Amino acid sequence: MPGLSGRMSTVIKSKISKLLDRAEDPAETLDYSYQKQIELLQNVKKGIADVVTSKKRLQLQEEKLKQQVVKLDTQARQALAAGNEDLARTALERKNVVQTELQSLDTQIAQLEQQQDQMTASEAKLRTKLEQFRSKKEVIKAQYSAAEAQVRISEAATGVGEEMADVGLAMQRALDKTENMKARADAVQELEAAGTFEDLTQIGEGEDDIDRQLKQLSSTSEVDSELEKIKAELGSGSSAPAGQLGAGSGGQSSGAGQGGATQEQAP
Repeated sequence: MPGLSGRMSTVIKSKISKLLDRAEDPAETLDYSYQKQIELLQNVKKGIADVVTSKKRLQLQEEKLKQQVVKLDTQARQALAAGNEDLARTALERKNVVQTELQSLDTQIAQLEQQQDQMTASEAKLRTKLEQFRSKKEVIKAQYSAAEAQVRISEAATGVGEEMADVGLAMQRALDKTENMKARADAVQELEAAGTFEDLTQIGEGEDDIDRQLKQLSSTSEVDSELEKIKAELGSGSSAPAGQLGAGSGGQSSGAGQGGATQEQAP
């Protein structure tokens, strides 16, 4: 499925690009770019040195050919002076071949000199550009460091940074928990004052208000029944205890009378 694969590729590339963007340090990137330009400048200088070396090699070969031309010309003259025209002709033919090679070498040397001039000019431009980039790089790094420090200070002051945001969230959670706990404490205190909560040590296990009322009613009925029973017992045996109580009362009265009489006779 081309569409699905293309979409996956786009998503993966976007994710990687985002990760790289977060991991990228402008200062490191600028230093790396400066280092690569230095390497490029070194390669240009090396190329110029190679061109100059090749030119010097051709120039040495040219000098040898020039010497050979002079030598062949001298030999042709000597052979012609000696009357050997064929030998003189051969020397002159070789001289022409060497001169043709010299012309070819001159062309190659001229091309190398032109290439050397171009590379030298490029090297000078690149060196100037490198110096400008180095100065600009340091300015950009200083500006970035200052901006980064300003952002950190501002984030710390305003609380919008990641670390400060975490601290703010933690403080908010602690405040919420504190408020919830205070509200719960107030609710419990209000319910306790209203009598909603009773002492659990005085309440039977599993009893509610209805059970307690029924138990209290049953206890009251038992007390009333027992009271009526005692009254009935006292009512059925009231004569004997009444006489005894009367006799006891009479004795106490006579004793009191005698005591009074005795007190009257004493004077």
